[in-house]
Amino acid sequence: MASVGERLRNFHPVRKIVYFFVGLFSYPGLAIVNKLKVSGTEHFENLPKQKVLFVSNHQTYFADVITFLHIFCAVKWGKRNRLGVPYYLLNPFTRVNYVAAEATMKGSLISRLFLLAGGITVKRTWNKESKEVRKGLDPSDTRKIHRALEKNWVITFPQGTTKPFAPGRRGTALLIKQVKPIVIPVVINGFWRAFNKKGLKFKKKGTLLSVTFKAPLEIDFEASTDIILTQIMDSIEQSKDYMMKGKHHWITKE
Repeated sequence: MASVGERLRNFHPVRKIVYFFVGLFSYPGLAIVNKLKVSGTEHFENLPKQKVLFVSNHQTYFADVITFLHIFCAVKWGKRNRLGVPYYLLNPFTRVNYVAAEATMKGSLISRLFLLAGGITVKRTWNKESKEVRKGLDPSDTRKIHRALEKNWVITFPQGTTKPFAPGRRGTALLIKQVKPIVIPVVINGFWRAFNKKGLKFKKKGTLLSVTFKAPLEIDFEASTDIILTQIMDSIEQSKDYMMKGKHHWITKE
């Protein structure tokens, strides 16, 4: 049976309220204090309302996801590759979930509130504090993501960490093999420079934040998880090949 928290996260009027206030709070940092460059939202045209998986590299705990939600809402209101005036928050796009580490989302009042925007919590495969090693997602975590994909779009970060060029996790490839969703790669940059690790405080103002949505991947769902994972990591530009392509990819975080 779903918990009270899960029922609230799936209650769209609650999500709309959370989107409105989180959106108002975060909009200036994305579009005024910094500069947001969006490309590729034309790939959203004719997407179904379910079984769409966005796979992205990860740079902050919250700013990345919040930016995606802004973009999805803007596109719902007919905007392409821009946010513009955020009147889209009056009737936001709420058919989306995002995958996040359970420990992160239960760490503060703000993170618990943001869970109501559609968070799906999963246990980390490795916990630095407990030294616990896990070989894969808990079956209940996998089922939660499956259920979300059956109804909505889902955002996931295959690396499970904000560390650049960390290896991807096979659970993402296994999920893709099982559910066979439309997979859209996303490449983000600038967030680690503009915000702190949580993505709630500024580090450097006037930063260019870029979000690039690529065309849906052509995936052989019968291929091995290793092959699919390699394709995913290449598409989000986090593979070893991309690590050496330019200074902006391998520069050490501040």
